[in-house]
Amino acid sequence: MEENWIEKDIEKLPVRPNLVDYEETCRTFSWDEVGKKFDGLPSGGLNIAHEAIDRHADGPLKEKTALIWHGKSGERKTYTYADLKKKTNRFANVLKKLDFEKGERVFILSPRVPELYIAVMGILKNRSVMCPLFAQFGPEPIFQRMEGGDAKGLMTTERLYDKKVAQIADRLPALKYVLLIDAETHRDERVLSLPRLMEEASEDFKIGPTDEEDMALLHFTSGTTGKPKGVIHVHKAIYTHWVTGYYVLDFHPDDIFWCTADPGWVTGTSYGIIAPWLHGITNIVDEAEFNAERWFKILQDEKVNVWYTAPTAIRRLMRLDVEPLKAYDLSNLRLIQSVGEPLNPEAVRWGMEKLKLPIHDNWWQTETGGIMIANYISQTIRPGSMGRPLPGIEAAIVRRNDDGTATVVTEPGKEGDLALRPGWPSMFRGYLHNEEKYRKSFVGGWYISGDLAYRDEDGYFWFVGRADDIIKTSGHMVGPFEVESALMEHPAVAEVGVIGKPDPVIGQLVKAFVSLKKGYEPSEELKRELLAFGRKKLGVAVAPKEIEFMENLPKTRSGKIMRRLLKAMELGLPLGDTSTLEK
Repeated sequence: MEENWIEKDIEKLPVRPNLVDYEETCRTFSWDEVGKKFDGLPSGGLNIAHEAIDRHADGPLKEKTALIWHGKSGERKTYTYADLKKKTNRFANVLKKLDFEKGERVFILSPRVPELYIAVMGILKNRSVMCPLFAQFGPEPIFQRMEGGDAKGLMTTERLYDKKVAQIADRLPALKYVLLIDAETHRDERVLSLPRLMEEASEDFKIGPTDEEDMALLHFTSGTTGKPKGVIHVHKAIYTHWVTGYYVLDFHPDDIFWCTADPGWVTGTSYGIIAPWLHGITNIVDEAEFNAERWFKILQDEKVNVWYTAPTAIRRLMRLDVEPLKAYDLSNLRLIQSVGEPLNPEAVRWGMEKLKLPIHDNWWQTETGGIMIANYISQTIRPGSMGRPLPGIEAAIVRRNDDGTATVVTEPGKEGDLALRPGWPSMFRGYLHNEEKYRKSFVGGWYISGDLAYRDEDGYFWFVGRADDIIKTSGHMVGPFEVESALMEHPAVAEVGVIGKPDPVIGQLVKAFVSLKKGYEPSEELKRELLAFGRKKLGVAVAPKEIEFMENLPKTRSGKIMRRLLKAMELGLPLGDTSTLEK
């Protein structure tokens, strides 16, 4: 590996001894042993809210700070596990009083305020199903998800209700109640004041028997076509949340943890709420949107130990050319993890240069429910790699055959479908109301992720691209990520999105859309320089043939560059579902 600086510096970092011998840990790992980490319900079964809140509140962590909330206007509030038990009990009693039943879907459309986090656990205590929505969705994306999820309840704010929900409410006849977080009084029999209901509710609540396979969470994910799909997860998913908190995020008992993802996305639920509370640690929440100075100040003032963020946020920091260690004391920070899309090698280098810590990439999907492949704090990082599978996870590169079977590709460096052996606890249990789509996700005994990748000789997995993103040019198969990562190494480049553009001679030519760092301006001279840089780094067959400058690339609100939108705009095609587009 040419990244020897990573290998040398990683040796200086603290490690967890249980993953130094990765192979031995994987060989002896048992999901049944993980299940013993949880208390289980006195009434029987397994409930996420009991394991994340009540077992701590009823034990020695009762007065430990569970949540530190930063309001966008400068407020700061703290909640202990005992506080959260009382408040989540009240919310569960509100649902019980309103006759919300086990399995009924309750949606949350809210900014990152404390009521959101309380509601998540209150819904789960009532054995209803928690369905998060991103607060910046418009009315139609909200309607599609609530209709597709058979919404029986919604918690939101007065502003969001008036602006986005009131106009679609009549199209949702199954919606029983809307709970308004900030309304002082009930509006009518259907639209109610949550503070008033909470004040009337008891702080005592007994969670009913919960089977580990009961539906707990419903996340919606968008494809390139069609309506959003409701991805079903069950209470047993916490096995994966706990294990990944231990092995990947390296939680220590006294850690301060911050996941910057919004709970409207699966990362913000699995790791912005559930995983840290399963481990009984302190969780940071910031209501405000991205701001570099604010973020670094929170990392400093709250003495954050583990920071889980996204490549988009890191690239934004890279564009600012900041020197954080000169302005902030980040000495408590020991681990940075990233997820959302593949992390370019240049971002790993930036972490070492600017933060004196590498940034560890990991891979998973809404369908997997939790991290599946990761770069661990105890192992050498290979910049650009997803890392190696989690103990208890069997991952492989497979080739799908015409007869419905799948063949495992054993040759290192050979590209194919990234696949997982079904059966891990947080594996999705279905697409709601779409059993046929769910069945098609599995081929020959493997879950087919839709991502193309390859595995090197040491078992590290490397992302190539989404199956529908691969570019076929002059007989070559080109992964957009490879081209994007190479161009990212140029000092002028902040972000890159690469597509295949139809060409009558070579099939498709590689076209790159480039966003520049501050201090650089688009020009024909810079365009020629980048084309030459690409040819030098990648070779003529793979390098982009065209470059177009864009001030901002289209991204989802969770930070993924939307290549399909770049392609649609380039070819004048319909844009499809843009409900997750960053505004």
